[in-house]
Amino acid sequence: MRVLLNQWLMSRWARPGAFVLALLPFVWLVLAAFMDWLGANPAEALERSTGDWTLRLLCVVLAITPARTMLGLSSLARFRRMLGLYVYFYAGLHLFAYSWFDMGFELDDIVKDITKRPFILIGFIAVVLLTPLALTSFNGAMRALGGRRWQLLHRLVYAIAVLAVVHFFWMRSGKNDFAEVAVYASILGSLLGWRLLRAIRQSRVWSP
Repeated sequence: MRVLLNQWLMSRWARPGAFVLALLPFVWLVLAAFMDWLGANPAEALERSTGDWTLRLLCVVLAITPARTMLGLSSLARFRRMLGLYVYFYAGLHLFAYSWFDMGFELDDIVKDITKRPFILIGFIAVVLLTPLALTSFNGAMRALGGRRWQLLHRLVYAIAVLAVVHFFWMRSGKNDFAEVAVYASILGSLLGWRLLRAIRQSRVWSP
């Protein structure tokens, strides 16, 4: 079964299929906006949806290494870069929707809002930290930085995951609705906890 799954993941259609699947939420949002299917507050629906898909894809990206290790699906690694770029794509759309619908692209108002509201600041920092990861996700950047420095840089994704959950928590605190926050926090906490335990075990193995 494992061999068959790896063969399927290595097939010529696997990556294009994953690309299309990750793009479908954006296609749906564009269609829904044109067809007026987003409800009474389409601006809020677009902001929430792009934020939700950023978190969902972040969970998927962080789940690749545990799944690859525990299930022996080494072929999953070939999807990580593409899905990571999709995280940045949806995060950028989320920031774009906020800047447009909430702030009307007024730069002064955006700066004031970022400094005034902590959850906006946290979300903005997360997008800023995602930017160098997206810009260095290509082979040329990896070679230029060197493997070790590239890995250290891309460990920022762990901090970004924490910031994303905090942003979501503060955003929902105004409505006192934490059900979805708890789900994402549990998933991301489990994925980060798995990495921490793995690092501790490896340090024990290599310690003199």
